[in-house]
Amino acid sequence: MKGEFVPPWLELLLSTQFFNTCTSHHNSPRNECNLFCIDCQAPEAAFCYYCRSCHHSSHRVIQIRRSSYHDVVKVSELEDILDISNVQTYVINSARVVFLNERPQLRGCGVLAIKSSPSSLSSYNCETCSRVLLDAFRFCSLGCNVSYKPLQQVLFKLILLCNLICSPILG
Repeated sequence: MKGEFVPPWLELLLSTQFFNTCTSHHNSPRNECNLFCIDCQAPEAAFCYYCRSCHHSSHRVIQIRRSSYHDVVKVSELEDILDISNVQTYVINSARVVFLNERPQLRGCGVLAIKSSPSSLSSYNCETCSRVLLDAFRFCSLGCNVSYKPLQQVLFKLILLCNLICSPILG
């Protein structure tokens, strides 16, 4: 995804908090805000089942699901609108999903622990957060894919900044 245009709705999706109770439908069943509209990009990005019927019936909507308290999206809902080929997929409740954001890691489970272990279980790690990956993917989540900055790119920007600061002012 890096090197390509990151759609504005994706950054909004990654920063949105889901599964709160809908303020408009707080007394109704199925009132958790677990839907996201790609077309609207409204400030209230997360909405419930009833809000979809009222305001988003003809829009492209993604349903957010939960797995171990972390937000996931079915691959089938994203693959036609976003390149997720570098993001680790998981099968949860018989559906192939991707995690929206980086998940906390247990101590001793990162790259250093794996590299120091003689019997490494995986040689694949997320290029952003170093989480162990199950397969030959580059990122553990959509968020890590979006926030990835290759070391060369960071060093180049630092060198440019240093040159600007250190160069004599021409008068």
